[in-house]
Amino acid sequence: MKKIKTLIISGFFAVGAFANNYDVAAIIWPAYQPEPRWKELGIFNHGNGEWQNVYEAKPKFEGHQQPIVPLWGYERDDDPIAVARKIDAALASGINVFMYDWYWYCGRPFLENALNNGFLKAPNNERMKFFLMWANHHVERLWDNKVYGKKKFEVIWKAYVGYDEFTKVLVPRWIEYFKKPNYYKINNKPVLAIFEMGIFVRGVGGPEKAKQALEYLREACKKAGFDGLHFMSMSYKGEPDAPLPNNDKPDGAEIAKYYGFDSMSMYNWPFPWLEGYAKWRSDAMADWLPRKEKYGVYFPHVSSGWDNNPRYPMEKTTAICKGSSPAEYEKSLRMAKDWADKNIPANMPKLIFINAWNEWTEGEYLEPSTKDGYGYLNATARVFGAHGQAKE
Repeated sequence: MKKIKTLIISGFFAVGAFANNYDVAAIIWPAYQPEPRWKELGIFNHGNGEWQNVYEAKPKFEGHQQPIVPLWGYERDDDPIAVARKIDAALASGINVFMYDWYWYCGRPFLENALNNGFLKAPNNERMKFFLMWANHHVERLWDNKVYGKKKFEVIWKAYVGYDEFTKVLVPRWIEYFKKPNYYKINNKPVLAIFEMGIFVRGVGGPEKAKQALEYLREACKKAGFDGLHFMSMSYKGEPDAPLPNNDKPDGAEIAKYYGFDSMSMYNWPFPWLEGYAKWRSDAMADWLPRKEKYGVYFPHVSSGWDNNPRYPMEKTTAICKGSSPAEYEKSLRMAKDWADKNIPANMPKLIFINAWNEWTEGEYLEPSTKDGYGYLNATARVFGAHGQAKE
């Protein structure tokens, strides 16, 4: 076993203290907890959420490093004491924002316990900013490690939300989050990111109804004392994808203008990753400037690797990204930082996304492991450390 390195940054920082004006947002996959609705999906009967996929993983070919074992153990995301430790470690490394994946299916929340019972009840939670990405994708059998082939893409829950449900249920729920003192805001506008714009538009009843729904949300934000809403596209496709009136396949810039997007980013570097980490990074970053020129505000994002094999049966192998490491990840952070310095407008924060804090079953994690020790957190600290919690 490799010698485990210790975290190089000691001491933590109070809200508002910073040396460099960067907001570094790590994406949270809130699945490592006994969410009751796992039973509806027929998975994770051990009661540990997706940790079950992590510790059931096996190496599938020579040199394949599985399972990846968390150095802190299989901690629950809804445990406020465990989350408090994660907050301290993140802040020490220079991460000052958590973006939580947020889900709503069939009239009920899903995986929300990690945010409500874990993060928001952590005794130090107000040191860390947070905001929501509405991860409104349909639920297939991706997380079931016993399934492959066509059955893997069988839809179990659809993510459509009607207009009344959006305005009467989701908006009030979001406003309560927005009112939290540590909810992340840009120019006094709470940030809400969305994953699948097209699913949202079709769910509420089409482009006109979607535009009305977003205006309702913006007005609700103003009534709550904010200056409006900062609406962000976080599509894995790199651009918002949704119909417009009489146009099912409009250009991304037309979509952004019609629905009033304030900024763009991506959840992950776009596929493929087959040629290795350095090429994956080069291809992904080459798209940032064209998107910035197209949309005005584009926030860069860094992926740390890829290996989705823990979600597939032992006899089925999916491609991995070769060449990923804390050292290569650190290069990516430095490139993203440099790009942000040169390309983000002065009236916007230098916001940089990292995928992810804890996507263990996708091979994208910053939390320490027996494989990498504190390598990814140390790498983050070398680039962004010692700025603590940035101002709004």
